[in-house]
Amino acid sequence: MAAERFSIGEVATRTGLSVDTLRWFERERLLLRSVSRTSGGRRVYDTADLEWLHLINRLRTSGMPIARIREFAGLVRSGPGNEAERLAVLVEHEQAVQVRIAELAEHLAVIQEKVRIYGEHVLAGTAAGLWAPVAGND
Repeated sequence: MAAERFSIGEVATRTGLSVDTLRWFERERLLLRSVSRTSGGRRVYDTADLEWLHLINRLRTSGMPIARIREFAGLVRSGPGNEAERLAVLVEHEQAVQVRIAELAEHLAVIQEKVRIYGEHVLAGTAAGLWAPVAGND
């Protein structure tokens, strides 16, 4: 059974990444290998490429800097023997994401409290003037 192959347009659709972003990822050496080409020079991706793109997009959207993703990709590209280094990169990022989640939870709690207060005032008809600017307090 032949491996499934995808054009850059199909990969863009399947990953939610733009064609320009896919080309940029390639230029920035974020991929694990050179992208195959057809005899006509068109890029051809396979399932493993899509899986890797999904991972690096998750890392990127969760806040991992591109330089760190490039470093991680380089470790993976270099093959066996550096798994502890790869793990260290992932653990560091996991911890950074957990800190960000905790910060967002704090922000959410404040917003939820404001929603509760405004909701009570809107229902009671007493919302007029909530945080209204006061004349003369420039």
